[in-house]
Amino acid sequence: MKTRAITGAIFVAVMVASTLFGPYLYSIFFTLLSAWCLYEFYGIVSSEERAPNKILGIILAVTGFAVGSMVAMNLLEPKFLWLVTPLVGLTYIISLFQKRSFPFNDIAYTFLGICYVTFPFFLFAKLGFINGVYNHYIPLGFLILLWTNDTGAYLAGRSFGKHKLFERISPKKTWEGFFGGFILAIVVAVNLEKYFGSLPLWQWIIVAMIISIVGTLGDLVESMLKRSLHVKDSGNILPGHGGFLDRFDGLLLAAPIVYVFLILIS
Repeated sequence: MKTRAITGAIFVAVMVASTLFGPYLYSIFFTLLSAWCLYEFYGIVSSEERAPNKILGIILAVTGFAVGSMVAMNLLEPKFLWLVTPLVGLTYIISLFQKRSFPFNDIAYTFLGICYVTFPFFLFAKLGFINGVYNHYIPLGFLILLWTNDTGAYLAGRSFGKHKLFERISPKKTWEGFFGGFILAIVVAVNLEKYFGSLPLWQWIIVAMIISIVGTLGDLVESMLKRSLHVKDSGNILPGHGGFLDRFDGLLLAAPIVYVFLILIS
């Protein structure tokens, strides 16, 4: 528990700093973080039957993320996003020369990693530019709500948990834990409106609800992935926590929904 707490504190400090020190560090940090999470995904799905093209997949993901970030910061025109197109075609062409028994398994998992990991991270990063200029309060508020939901669910689950939420996938999760995280996230959302502003109160509350509900489902989806592959953690880079992908499983589903919600009501 001590190791877990120290690792968590350092991790949170680095994450907060990445959002506070301006759009350039913010974009670079989340580009690299998403690339590492993609690397972990490719690692856990790789087998004799599945061999995603790790190098090309990561290059494609980093290129798209970096160019998209520069477009968001008005450093490049949107037309430069088409630079990723040749890399997409190259993924198919390279498979012609690898002499694999099931080449489209490799291709499918290469693109699945980008869809499942990189694209949600990119939409999360876009939250910082959702109003046209960089505003660190929105992505920072998202992270705070994500951590709050996880903390509330953990504490309520340990204290009151009796009714299993989805035992087949995650035996430790309970309905009591889910509602504990949900309620705490709503309470924190009210305070975010007071201290962060940037969004009206009702929008912060809906964002908190999305993160709590969809983030929990995202956690279950990653658990389903690991369970189907007989893997305990996505990695071991974070002592006491596992891999980066394990820490951001809720973000992968919640960030796209939050982004779409804020875009539609803007």
